[in-house]
Amino acid sequence: MKKQLLHSGWQLTTVGKNDTIPATVPGSVYNDLLNAGRMEDPYWRDNEMKALALMDEDYRYNTTFDVNADVLNSERVLLRCEGLDTIADIVLNGEKIASVCNMHRTWEFDVKDSLKTTGNTLEIVFHSPTKYIKEQDKICHAGGSDDAMVGFPNLRKAHCMFGWDWGPRLPDAGIWRDIMLCGVNGGRIISTYVKQTHGENTVMLGIEPEIETVNGAELTYTVTLTTPNGEEKIYTGSPKEIAVENPQLWWPHGLGEQPLYTVRVDLQRDGETVDTWEKRIGLRTMTMHIEKDRYGESFAHEVNGVTFFAMGADYIPEDNILPRTSPERTRKLLEQAVAANHNCVRVWGGGHYPSDAFYDVCDELGLVIWQDFMFACAHYNLSDEFEENLRAEFNDNIKRIRSHASLGLWCGNNEMEMFTFFGGLALMPNNPTGHPPMWELTPKQKGNYTRLYEYILPKTVKALDPQTYYWPSSPSSGGDFDNPTDETRGDVHYWDVWHGSLPFTDYRNHNFRYVSEFGFQAFPTLKTVESFTKPEDRNIFSYVMEKHQRNNAANSKIMTYLGQTYRYPTEGLGTLLYTSQLLSAEAMKYGVEHWRRHRGQCMGAIVWQLNDCWPVASWSSIDYFGRWKALHYYEKRFFAPVLLSCEEKGFLDDPNPNRECRDLNTDTVKSIRLNVSNETMQPQTVTVKWELRNNRSEVLRDGGEVEITVPAMDTVWLDTVELPEANMFTDHVHYACYRNGEMISESTVLFSVPKYYDYIDPQLSCRVEGDEIIVSAKAYAKSVEVLNENEDWVLEDNYFDLEAGEERRIRIVSGDANGIHMRSVYNIR
Repeated sequence: MKKQLLHSGWQLTTVGKNDTIPATVPGSVYNDLLNAGRMEDPYWRDNEMKALALMDEDYRYNTTFDVNADVLNSERVLLRCEGLDTIADIVLNGEKIASVCNMHRTWEFDVKDSLKTTGNTLEIVFHSPTKYIKEQDKICHAGGSDDAMVGFPNLRKAHCMFGWDWGPRLPDAGIWRDIMLCGVNGGRIISTYVKQTHGENTVMLGIEPEIETVNGAELTYTVTLTTPNGEEKIYTGSPKEIAVENPQLWWPHGLGEQPLYTVRVDLQRDGETVDTWEKRIGLRTMTMHIEKDRYGESFAHEVNGVTFFAMGADYIPEDNILPRTSPERTRKLLEQAVAANHNCVRVWGGGHYPSDAFYDVCDELGLVIWQDFMFACAHYNLSDEFEENLRAEFNDNIKRIRSHASLGLWCGNNEMEMFTFFGGLALMPNNPTGHPPMWELTPKQKGNYTRLYEYILPKTVKALDPQTYYWPSSPSSGGDFDNPTDETRGDVHYWDVWHGSLPFTDYRNHNFRYVSEFGFQAFPTLKTVESFTKPEDRNIFSYVMEKHQRNNAANSKIMTYLGQTYRYPTEGLGTLLYTSQLLSAEAMKYGVEHWRRHRGQCMGAIVWQLNDCWPVASWSSIDYFGRWKALHYYEKRFFAPVLLSCEEKGFLDDPNPNRECRDLNTDTVKSIRLNVSNETMQPQTVTVKWELRNNRSEVLRDGGEVEITVPAMDTVWLDTVELPEANMFTDHVHYACYRNGEMISESTVLFSVPKYYDYIDPQLSCRVEGDEIIVSAKAYAKSVEVLNENEDWVLEDNYFDLEAGEERRIRIVSGDANGIHMRSVYNIR
């Protein structure tokens, strides 16, 4: 197939106005207006409101082009649009050839008879998405999240573009992916399904190409298999199956390597190649392990017969202005996820299906993908036209994504079974947000839910990708509205910590089977705040700061949790931002370490969320500019393949629900129970040490050394140690795990809350030696933050605990060492 990209010569005009500007394709309206100086940065202060008003207009993209002779002379010529966002009319040489209304689809139109050799004109008019959703909602209401604009479910456009509880209302438009002419001679390969059958030392690959012929041409194909080592083998005669001997298996990150084979299918007519389909694949089996057990019913990823504990985060679109996302930016983000020991990523259903580059990188890095279809927190009116549109969307994206080694699960939607079951958020148990009902649910819409997610989608997945597991919703217990929030089955979204305002310790009251969403908000670093504020805005309760905080009353919630945990920060906004990040990180540590200690009962902890789409206060561990928050460094530690963690008893575990500071006394039970979790494929022999220390780091009690062997993919508890002599105001426990003499996991634990601990000024100091920074303290220092001047470097470790007299050598992974500044919990005062 001959391809001619149509990426040059584009202009953008606001319909009805004489203001034509150059346009970039692929691109967007906002991106072009920004490049031309026609709009202000929508992320600066409250410019979002001005930018939103711009989308009440219609916009025209137009270009003039000549057609390459080899394309024009083809037997069939297609105009292929791989991403049009969203409501658009397409006019070629003055003739309207189509109207489209789905950003998630690939659109193709036969245009051979409409083309000429030179001077072709192509015009695409994008209609206002904000006006459209209002008009459609008046015709037939479809409710959804009250964080988004009313009517958003009526349009197949990334829902979060209309606002979310972490995202702005910036529903951009434009030609957001490639647009091209495709010349077809004889036929073409629409897609190829590669089916794997694993045997002993052999994998049989079923080759199932979907071939479209032109003019009844007789076509054959050859298959070329290239091994990870670069060896090629060619199979002629249109083979239906080929054998891979001594296969190199693909594994998730941390469990093995990620070798990738390349499968190329060459379509031929009379010995001449007329089209080629080529993909990289990984040889593996991948499913969900679900069976009855003593806890209820298991729910775990299973790769090559091995169940593993999923550790990762939820991924949202990387930018509200889509052209700012690039393969390089995506790779960097996912590499940072792996650097924090992630082995899994959930693609959340309120955005868009990511680019091919996203899936390619996940294949290479070993990140297993939980893939939502693009539905979230809404109901839909399933007319015949809408259903046809959705079926085409599913067809396009399943075929595009299904070959990837990293694809672990198709999921119907985000949170819609739960909300449909309870009739809205307000009717959920405990009503964690206190909101009124999020939407009105009609009987027809409830029926549409079942038809779409429990009939149309599973049948479509079974037909197009039968070897990938389908799950109806997240959270779910398996569908049919069968108690979708059941803690003993399926996956859960747990938000009673944060939305429900329960303490961090509440995580330890629950042993879910798989937690696919849970989180705790934090502000980004000061340099990120400065990117969207003036100095007078830099108070978290200012209008601008709250404009960049989309979760209702969240800033007050952060302050409430802060008051329960830390002293009030008086050393400026930077210390408050730092404190909020510690709250987020400590909350997630409470949950993940607890669930990893109960591995086997719980088999997944997916933190909400990995990234941001603009500079904002949110649940992310990496902010919009790629700066790591404290949470991401904590994730690197609590997602470590071998983890030593501590289940302590102290003030927070007192059964008195009305405990106050006066309850801090010697009668409170104080103890530790250590646990080693091993999420590797080999037994791990480690040495565990702990000491009771005071605020000067003096050892008050040495727990000695214990050598233990933890079986592969297992967890081992050590004995409970009572520590009645510990002073809750001045003492803490330091614990560490060593393998072959190297410390691989460590932390400290208090028996009270940080605000009551009597920290001594640790007099933090550091020096730089080559690509390392050496940090030391003169007293116990909790959660030491080490930042450079621009607060944008990545260190091997950060936000760590440090004992007096210890020198911590930390490698500088990226960034410069100018203007280093440090603080610890001591500075929260």
